[in-house]
Amino acid sequence: MNATQEQLKVKFQQAMGAAFGAEYAEIDPILVSTNNPKFGDYQANVSLSLAKKLGQQPRAIASAILDKLDVSDICEPPEIAGPGFINLKLKTTYLEAQLNAIQTDPRLGIAPTKNPKRVIVDYPSPNIAKEMHVGHLRPAVIGDCISRILEFVGDDVLRISHVGDWGTPFGMLIAYLQTEYPEALTTDETLDLGDLSSFYRQAKKRFDTDEEFKEVARQAVVQLQAGDEKTLLAWKIVCQLSSRAYQVIYNLMGIAPFIERGESFYNALLPEVVEELDKLGLLVENQGAKCVFLEGFTNRDGEPLPLIVQKSDGGYNYAATDLAAIRYRVKVDKAQRVIYPVGAEQTNHFAQIFQVGRRAGWITDNIEFVHAPFGLVLGEDGQKLKTRSGDAVRLQDLLDGAIAHARADLEKRLQEDKREETEEFINKVAEVVGVSAVKYADLSQNRTSSYIFSYDKVLALQGNTAPYMLYAYARIQGISRKGDINFEQLGNAKVLLQHETEITLAKHILQLDEVISVIEQDLLPNRLCEYLFQLSQKFNLFYDRDRGVRVLDAEEPLRTSRLVLCNLTAKTLKLGLSLLGIEVLERM
Repeated sequence: MNATQEQLKVKFQQAMGAAFGAEYAEIDPILVSTNNPKFGDYQANVSLSLAKKLGQQPRAIASAILDKLDVSDICEPPEIAGPGFINLKLKTTYLEAQLNAIQTDPRLGIAPTKNPKRVIVDYPSPNIAKEMHVGHLRPAVIGDCISRILEFVGDDVLRISHVGDWGTPFGMLIAYLQTEYPEALTTDETLDLGDLSSFYRQAKKRFDTDEEFKEVARQAVVQLQAGDEKTLLAWKIVCQLSSRAYQVIYNLMGIAPFIERGESFYNALLPEVVEELDKLGLLVENQGAKCVFLEGFTNRDGEPLPLIVQKSDGGYNYAATDLAAIRYRVKVDKAQRVIYPVGAEQTNHFAQIFQVGRRAGWITDNIEFVHAPFGLVLGEDGQKLKTRSGDAVRLQDLLDGAIAHARADLEKRLQEDKREETEEFINKVAEVVGVSAVKYADLSQNRTSSYIFSYDKVLALQGNTAPYMLYAYARIQGISRKGDINFEQLGNAKVLLQHETEITLAKHILQLDEVISVIEQDLLPNRLCEYLFQLSQKFNLFYDRDRGVRVLDAEEPLRTSRLVLCNLTAKTLKLGLSLLGIEVLERM
């Protein structure tokens, strides 16, 4: 809820208390933005919900509320519509005052939350020893965006990458390297991640077909868990090499720093988890394994489904590690909200571990654990995006491809416009546009859906794309260059709204806090993308000489007022894009 809605809510509650008694002063007036501007800007629907309780017709209730409602400082006189809706239209003078107040505020008037929380966002969490592929795109950009928005809101955000760095896969890889390439395990300078990924595939193939090697790999896991010095050194080399390779990609993508806290971090805590679950009476031995039988989950025979916490051989699986992480995040990190941006295919897994966490008393009504699922990145054939050989597309290749496409498009436009730019300028613009296009294409989709990736679509200069947003920002900076104007020196010039396109643009600028407030709860970044897209469209209409207004050649004081509107639009675009993890360009 934005500041304007909050003010109106308070005034409605005061009016309801005065009209119907103190007990009604706490009722939500159900105030929402209208879908159609002809009905105003906001609509209060509380009259319909009170009809049964008060035993009156909704229109009569709406009339009684209006008799006590004073919103004259914010709105035109309210109107009752339909069966009892109360429509509200913001005054132009109110809009002008709001814009004047936020001109020099870097937060654009958006106040931090009054109740900040300790929040953990669990991302991007790749598996060590494997190259990042297109499947790692979504957790990285969605997790980063959610973290940025919650930090902006004022929450204390702890970004944690729960990397897969323990267990059988590492015993398998280390055993393979020890037998085939022992020199690789002396230093992390002798391999790169591409080699490591190739060795991993070979090790997996051998593990699946060679019983003797399988036993050697299992022994390597035992040695690793026992802290064998040589095995531990090999493991550290693999982890360091992987982390260094991943960081190159994160830097290119502009992913903010996070704490890498892998599965190995919780290894020593797993016996405590088993002991605590046992004391609580949640553990049941089943075929030698220690399990928690889940409520609401059944196998094919309709019997309760067990979640294995400790295997019959005494080992642990990733469910046990995830439970240890839940316990640690609550008891040690003191998290009040934990968010997992992870693929939708893991929905059942999270429902299961959250249930165990709640039954163990780690997750309570005051501590929120959220799985924020997302769909797949698909190729133009509607299938998972893959290379011609059938492998998942490497994330580095996807980004490099976008940068190459952006560079080719830029060089073509420079040639057509007979513009000459430095190699440094071309490289910078190509990288920002290319990487931003990939990130924005992902974030602009409802994360719960899969989407089709196409370089032509994500790099289009028209439509809801990063290039379109970046161009809108650069266009405004071009206005300042053309008019030899320093936006920052406009000071607190008074905004005057006269034309319809000015008023429409002003209203939209002032809705950013409402959008952010909604995303804070539902964790859907595409709402911000849609807001920015509409902002760009409304600005283009405002700046259109035929349908909008004159700016640089307007008479004062309208010229300065409209320049302030241009600057506020640019600031809003820059802030919104920064929350998406996207850098703006002054020129393109």
